[in-house]
Amino acid sequence: MKAIVVTDQAAGTAGMRLVERPEPVPAINDVVVEVYASGFVLTELSWPSTWADRLGRDRAPSIPGHEVAGVVSALGYGTTGLSVGQRVFGLTDWHRDGTLAEYVAVEARNLAPLPGDVDFTVGASLPISGLTAWQGLFEHGRLKAGQSVLVHGAAGAVGAMVTQLAREFGAYVIGTGRAADRERALDFGAQEFVDLGTDVLEDVGGVDVVFDVIGGDIGKRSAGMVRPGGTLVSVVGPPEVRPADGLAVDFVVESDRGQLGEIVQRVRDGRLWTNIGTVASLDDAVAALNPTKRITGKMIIRARD
Repeated sequence: MKAIVVTDQAAGTAGMRLVERPEPVPAINDVVVEVYASGFVLTELSWPSTWADRLGRDRAPSIPGHEVAGVVSALGYGTTGLSVGQRVFGLTDWHRDGTLAEYVAVEARNLAPLPGDVDFTVGASLPISGLTAWQGLFEHGRLKAGQSVLVHGAAGAVGAMVTQLAREFGAYVIGTGRAADRERALDFGAQEFVDLGTDVLEDVGGVDVVFDVIGGDIGKRSAGMVRPGGTLVSVVGPPEVRPADGLAVDFVVESDRGQLGEIVQRVRDGRLWTNIGTVASLDDAVAALNPTKRITGKMIIRARD
């Protein structure tokens, strides 16, 4: 099969290569998915799991990508709940070869049915962004209707999901980002927008939940904006500064079939719009993953039309 591999962490995406690799064989409780579309997050190449297995052993050259939409082509021993020919989408294991390939082996429990009226490109854009937003808001942020949420990077792939889900839940949403992101963030449902280049972030005042996808100085300053009893939720590592009278939570997103079903149903109903930035074929993936200009939104690689 064709697959994108990475061999050198220092080289980043510039070290990616399109090669021929053996098709995967399903282990116990696995399925093999014929990949139609895959989502990719640029920060994957800085994750330890991209380069080592759970025992710390080097696994390069590895295939990156952890979001998949496709069709089940084979079942491993003991696999139940899915069938050959079924359309699926989901989040693959961090420590195994990923989805920038024509086939991928995945634990069946990490996949959910993909309805026939949802395109594979859309399906591949949902797992990381949608599950991160869902778990960050409702499991870790403990969001309640009527509360306020400050969403950093509100025009990005994750931020757009956070903004829409928070609005649907009845929260007041303030988005942040660059000046060029203002209209897009407002289109996704932010009721206010803070330009991090020119506006004073602290002028927003106290909020119940800060959802941080940026970190650094913005993350440090955000801790002081959490109201008593509120929560700073980070997906970029443990917050360096914690709220004086609130919680600070960092987490790694986990696959959840039920939550994937909730997310894709909202897409079908028109309540949730995915934020896709670039779509490229597997043959053109190396060039697409080394862009000459900034991309806002999810990167999708299509292995099949």
